[in-house]
Parts: sequence; structure tokens; C-alpha cells
Amino acid sequence: MNQLVFTQNDQVVTSSRNIARDFNKKHKDVLESIDNIIKGAAENSATLFYETTYIHEQNKQEYREYLMNRDGFTLLVMGFNGKKAMKFKIDYMNAFKQMEKELKQPRVLSGREQLVASMKLSIEANETLEKHDERITNLEDNMRISGRDEHILNRKANRKIVQCLGGKNAPAYQKLSRSVFPKFWNEFKRHFEIPRYGELPNKRFEEGLRFIDAWQPDTSTKMEIDNLNMQESMDFGEGA
Repeated sequence: MNQLVFTQNDQVVTSSRNIARDFNKKHKDVLESIDNIIKGAAENSATLFYETTYIHEQNKQEYREYLMNRDGFTLLVMGFNGKKAMKFKIDYMNAFKQMEKELKQPRVLSGREQLVASMKLSIEANETLEKHDERITNLEDNMRISGRDEHILNRKANRKIVQCLGGKNAPAYQKLSRSVFPKFWNEFKRHFEIPRYGELPNKRFEEGLRFIDAWQPDTSTKMEIDNLNMQESMDFGEGA
């Protein structure tokens, strides 16, 4: 079953995409409903809804979505009717209550965190304070980047590729984006010797950002981009 709710900044939330999926509605209609709620309750809306974006898995474009807490969810679905709608209302409310209850309980360390904690204790027992600090820093640096940093890399790379193609409205973007996006990520993974970009070591995160800033398509691809975009300019000039 798809996850109904999740945590964001220590708060239980769900997304407008989840609502559209489970209540069988178009996402644009859900967004419009939230926009109307915000307009009517501008003073309180900031505590109910949070606007953000996501990257579509297929076309790699950035789209708008909302995250909302339990009160925002309740206000949004209040007018949704039907047996299925009622079932999902109950499912969501139970999911909110369960995760909120779990958040209040003492946090259980993940396997990786337990390993790090165990290694820290071992170092403290066998090394001087100076050696201990040095090893802990090295341990943390060799961890992979966080989910937040992974999202930052993805968005920055997507914007860079779109820029190199001449923008989303450029002919080169329409014809070459499906091949240029994979080329970029293959080069990125090859440069850092990792199976996927999310495995980038934490200590190399800044280097990953610099790689994106410095990246350019190879010469053949660059010429193909220029030719496609130049052709549109020439066609426009002839039409004028």
C-alpha cells in the first residue's frame, strides 16, 4: 500500500499528490482547492499548508505541490463525498494519529546510526580525545549524502541541463532532453565512481555541486544543440 503520511521537519504531513491519487482526483484540481482555501484563510494557512515542488520521474520537469498537516488535510477533504472517500478519510486520520503517536515515543536508532554510535564508543575507549575526534570526523565524512542533499543535487543538475539545452521551450530541449539527461548522470557517476548519484560521499557533496556548475555537453552534443536552436532562430527570421 502506498504511504499515506510521512514526516517533514518533525511534523506528520501528507501531500496534495497523495490526496489526488487516493481520492481519484486530478492533481491540478486538488491544487486549485488548496489555493482557494489559502485565499480564504490567509492568516492561518501557513500553519496548514506548505507549498513546495517535486521533479517528475519521467520528464524530469519541476512541478508544484502542497504538503499539509492533519488540520490542513481535514479542511481540504471535508467536502469529499462517497463511500470510497469516507474510507480514505478514516484511513488517513488513523495514519496521522498513528505516526503522531510514534513521533512522541523515544526515537529508535537506525542500523547505520547504531553502527556509528557503537564505533564512537569503541574509539572513545581506545584512543585519546584527539584521535577520537579525528576518527569520528573521518567516519562522518565517508557517509553518503543525506536525502535533502540528494534532492539539492538533483534539482541543481536538472536546471543546469535545461540551461545547456537553451531552456524548456527550446527545440533542443524538446528533441534531446531524453538523451542528454542520462548522459549527464552517467558522467557524474563515472567521475565519482559510484553506482548512483545518491551514493555520493558526504565529504564530496560540495565537489558534486562544482561538477554540476562546470559541466557542459560534449562537443558533438553541443553542436547539435546549437544547430537545433539556431535553426529556429533562422526560421523565425525568415517568417518575419
